[in-house]
Amino acid sequence: MNVGKHVEEILKKQGKSAAWLASEIPCERTNVYNIFKRKSMDVRLLMRISVILDHDFFAELSREAFPKSK
Repeated sequence: MNVGKHVEEILKKQGKSAAWLASEIPCERTNVYNIFKRKSMDVRLLMRISVILDHDFFAELSREAFPKSK
């Protein structure tokens, strides 16, 4: 999974903008666009984004790594 691209997809599905996410993180909007380009990212940043978007990216990564696990 390209984590940054997936964050961007979830953000768009929720009807939220990069500027909105930047204000929530907080960071500059240009940094959010850099996040969208990342194939991987720091766990703490991903946790913060998960909480902000109320989306469990970790569960998705786990299912990808262990597709046959329950």
